[in-house]
Amino acid sequence: MAYLLALDQGTSSSRSIVFNDGGEIVATAQQEFKQIFPQPGWVEHDPMELWQSQLATCRMVLAKAGIRADELAALGIANQRETTLVWERSSGRPIFNAIVWQDRRTEALCAELRAKGLADSIRRKTGLVLDPYFSASKLKWILDHVSGARERARRGELAFGTVDAWLVWNLSCGRLHATDVTNASRTMLWNIHDGCWDEELLQWLDIPPEVLPQVHPSSHIFGATDPQWLGHSVTIGGIAGDQQAALFGQACFKPGMAKNTYGTGCFMLLNTGEVCADSKNGLISTAACQIGSNKQYALEGSVFIGGAVVQWLRDGLKAIKDSADIEALAASVPDSDGVVFVPAFTGLGAPYWIPSAKGAILGLSRGSTVAHIARAALESIAFQSAALLQAMLRDAASPIAELRVDGGACANALLLQFQADLLGIPVIRPQVTETTALGAAYLAGLAIGMYRNTAELESQWRVDRVFEPAISRDQAQALMQRWETAIGVVGAGSKPALG
Repeated sequence: MAYLLALDQGTSSSRSIVFNDGGEIVATAQQEFKQIFPQPGWVEHDPMELWQSQLATCRMVLAKAGIRADELAALGIANQRETTLVWERSSGRPIFNAIVWQDRRTEALCAELRAKGLADSIRRKTGLVLDPYFSASKLKWILDHVSGARERARRGELAFGTVDAWLVWNLSCGRLHATDVTNASRTMLWNIHDGCWDEELLQWLDIPPEVLPQVHPSSHIFGATDPQWLGHSVTIGGIAGDQQAALFGQACFKPGMAKNTYGTGCFMLLNTGEVCADSKNGLISTAACQIGSNKQYALEGSVFIGGAVVQWLRDGLKAIKDSADIEALAASVPDSDGVVFVPAFTGLGAPYWIPSAKGAILGLSRGSTVAHIARAALESIAFQSAALLQAMLRDAASPIAELRVDGGACANALLLQFQADLLGIPVIRPQVTETTALGAAYLAGLAIGMYRNTAELESQWRVDRVFEPAISRDQAQALMQRWETAIGVVGAGSKPALG
């Protein structure tokens, strides 16, 4: 039996999963880490805690699986994207906390760049909306605010990376400073058409090119881990941003196939193959996992607050003790009784792009209970995802026949049924819902020749349950209209990033 190790470094926890060559889970280990909120709208992680928690889960999962590192054929890495780190090349010490993708501190900087008329050029080069979400403005903020950082960067003393590059650096004891095309495409510094770091983008943001990592295809032999970490060196054969990894793990290999991941946020990706689609409906174009030299693309919509709304009900409102309790509480009422929850805690992402929007609960009456709010919170995840799919349908040349789903919240049958009702297409949950980690493992397996091609991977994909729409399209449209009305209330007075 051959084994693959997947490192799944997420926004709220680090996980490691061992898969066998049949794509089945052998063992899993997970460790949460601290979320740092220095002020409203700011979100940070301790870089050393990211690394140490990921390393700890690697060791834990090998022990759980009862295997040694020398029995691993390779490892793959999937990571929270856009989160930005800068560290010293000589010591490996971070010069600042990791600025997380959810962080909104650079809104003013992005507004300045829009005022200079750069938004369209940035979109054409990168496929991205000019927004604090992406790495470039976060990197510029660190170089602007840490004393001497930009000068040190120009001298080649500092390294920038997204979380994958930070893990690879540490796993290799500083021998490798590398990333893949999917993560590079989320920095707002990578030209997705030319496949290179863009000189004009670097100039506009005053980013010294000396800080940048090398960029490779997602399935590639990047190098190996240092033996000290796991007891034996392991080939690093795959890297992908978590959402592109999930698209790959869902076997969405053909143009027109779509998946939605329900995690801290929600991320819907539509495979567009070798065509880099230009969205007219508030979506972004991004690099999909690349195996050889042929560039691959996807359309993407990002919901900033998905499963995080359940965490807020647990930790902020104290409405539930455990996240898993949400389904029973929401199911205790037949519907939300007119309550609409817009969880714009960190602004609104695609397709609205209103960075200054704030969260709101609308439609409350004397009869409203915490169960109605819980139901509305769950429904908000489906409403936001439905808005993404509708935008994709407007952009796509062909219809989307089904939606494959994964992530922690897809265990919630109430959510997935409501999602199918809104969309009017089947929502399909696979047997292995850890598709982010599975995608990373598959990329590594392809790199070392464990698998011949994607057709072999596609044959391993298995359905767990299909959720069919159970309401009329008129009912679904009425529900979506109520949601869009709520968005209009929340967005009133807020300036959309798209103008």
